[in-house]
Amino acid sequence: MLSALRAQTRACALLPRRTLHASYRAFNETPKKTPEPENSPKQDDLQPKKRPLSRVLIGGSKDQNKKFSSSGSIEFASWKSILVLLGVGGAFTYWFTQEKERLRLQKEAESKRGVGKPHIGGPFSLIDTKSQPFTQENLKNDKKMFSIIYFGFTHCPDVCPDELDKLGEILDELKQKNDITLQPIFITCDPARDSPEIVEQYLQDFHPTIVGLTGTYEAVKNVCKRFRVYFSTPPDVKPGQDYLVDHSIFFYLMDAEGNFVDVIGREVTASQGAERIRKHVDAFVPASEREARKSSWLGFLYK
Repeated sequence: MLSALRAQTRACALLPRRTLHASYRAFNETPKKTPEPENSPKQDDLQPKKRPLSRVLIGGSKDQNKKFSSSGSIEFASWKSILVLLGVGGAFTYWFTQEKERLRLQKEAESKRGVGKPHIGGPFSLIDTKSQPFTQENLKNDKKMFSIIYFGFTHCPDVCPDELDKLGEILDELKQKNDITLQPIFITCDPARDSPEIVEQYLQDFHPTIVGLTGTYEAVKNVCKRFRVYFSTPPDVKPGQDYLVDHSIFFYLMDAEGNFVDVIGREVTASQGAERIRKHVDAFVPASEREARKSSWLGFLYK
């Protein structure tokens, strides 16, 4: 009986060991995968792909995130933004350069009107080719039309014709390219021979818009003095004797208020002269507007 009891105890002790051993072996075995159909989606495809944190908009929806992430590798600045930035920057640079040049020309013109500066121009009284009065008031207008004045004489053999031809080229170029109209004026330095009829006939060979002026000797001498123009005739000239008049060779540019702006010499070509005149016309500001600008918050730019 004792032997039977021991045998039964030994059998009970062995039973858990087999069960534990079988469970351990089953745990370590790799489970066999069942074959999946060819058309079934893979498990990896069913899992949502993770995007880098830098491509996810904080607080945005999934649709916004997808749209943003698919736009390209440049996230915060597209090529269109770069083009817009370059365009705005280029336009601002161009405007600043042009405005700077305008301010320079305005200050230059203002300095010529300042106290203590040699004054060019002033009151004068002449007559045109129709014997109608022509004074400094005829230089003033509200159309911002400048005047350009040349002093010469009709018997000039070469210099005056060349300069008047150049004046015609300047007038045509300004009209065609910039739609700028000037009032061209020819003032004779030889009133003894240049009557209104002679001046009118002489100017027919040049630009049709040139206004011819003459007057008495004293009136011509006065206007030449006003414009700092040098001229002289030979002494003791006999009636009917031919002679030449020595005079300054310049174009005098006057603004729409009758004020001197610039002088253009003989060495300046027609294209160069037209460009200089265009800049002065573009930079012109009437006196009332100049005063208003000086009192504005940007007044320091105009002082």
